[in-house]
Order: sequence, then structure tokens, then C-alpha cells
Amino acid sequence: MAAVLAGCGAEDPDAGTNGVGKLPAATIESKAQAAAKGADSVHLSGNVVSQGGTYKLDMRLAKNGARGELSTKAAGFQLLRVGDALYLKADAAFWAGEKSGSGPASATAAKLGGKYVKVPATDPVYQRFSGFTDKDTLLAGLLGLHGALAVGEHGSLDGVRTVRLTAGSGSGGTLDVSLEGTPYPLRLRRAGGAGEVRLDDWGKSVDLKTPDAGQTVDLGKQISGTG
Repeated sequence: MAAVLAGCGAEDPDAGTNGVGKLPAATIESKAQAAAKGADSVHLSGNVVSQGGTYKLDMRLAKNGARGELSTKAAGFQLLRVGDALYLKADAAFWAGEKSGSGPASATAAKLGGKYVKVPATDPVYQRFSGFTDKDTLLAGLLGLHGALAVGEHGSLDGVRTVRLTAGSGSGGTLDVSLEGTPYPLRLRRAGGAGEVRLDDWGKSVDLKTPDAGQTVDLGKQISGTG
């Protein structure tokens, strides 16, 4: 009788959810990745370690562009992409670092400070930062877990019920997936302490507008290393 009563009292952690928590780990991962790819937009924030540097991100990503802020230990700046046009807004100190030499380079940096600088597609600055504004590219690089997958504990994040995926017993990263509605990924802890990011506002509209002409500078074919 005691065993029967105990069984009746046990709560199903997946009751009232989207049912994803009952699925195998690999299936949960694939559903979360598919949900992320299918979404029109997302707000991504957190810290990412890449190529030996730590980046702090606060980006709103959409299919046709993105806007937000990116910072390192050395500098912080705003990124805006509308279609293929990438703009970078930073202070003069940032642009002085992108320039070589002095004199004309310093004068140019002063003119660029506080403006939306249209970055030529052939410039190394474009290659370095455009990936942070590409929703699918950025998420594909971030959401991968490394090692054998397992279904972890149920929990909640900002009031949303979640299930956690772990990889390599946790050393390969963890991913918290929504158990409510669409199984979007909501938080990722990257393998090897390579950062943690939060993902929210899935599908919400992102206001992307080309900056006013008076706030824009177009330097032509190249920014880096020229005066």
C-alpha cells in the first residue's frame, strides 16, 4: 500500500510540457537546433571565448541583419547589418587602433569616432565581425555540444520550464531547452569554460534601419591599415 501511495504522489516532470523532455538526448538537440534555425530572430547575450580572446555580446539577430554591441577587453563598439551592408560604430580610440601610423591616420580616426562606418566587404574588419551579425552562422558555431549526450535535470529559466542536455558528463557543454511551446535553446554553457550565452525573444521583430546619412561614413574599399 505504501508503494502504491508513493507512486500516486510522484509528479511527472514533463506533465503539461511540449514533451521534449521525454525524448532521447540526440533528438532533443536536433529539435532545438531546428527550432533555432527556423526562427526569424533571437536576442543573444553573454560571453564567448574565441581564438584566445573573450567577447561580450548583446546582439539582436534576424534573417536580414542584426544590431547590438560587441566588446573585448580592449574596446567596445556597436554593430549594425542591414542586408549585406555592415556598419560599425565606435569611438576614435578604436579606429586609431585599426589604423597604422600617425598623422593622417589619427585625423581619420577622429572623424570616424561616434559615426556609423560602412565597412567594405573586402576589408578585414568585415571578415572579422560580420559573423557576429549572421544569425545562422553564429548559432551554428555556438550551439554544438562536444561528447556523449545525456538528458540532464529539469529546471526553469526566467519562469520557463526547461530540460538540460549535457555532453561529456558536462565537460563538453550544457544546453537548456524550453519545455514550453517551441523547444528553443535558452542557455548554453560552452565546453571548456569557453563562455555562456542566453537566448531569448525568439521570433520577435528586430528594428533594422540604415543609419541617417549625417551619421554615416563610407570609406570606400578599405578601412584597416590606411590613412
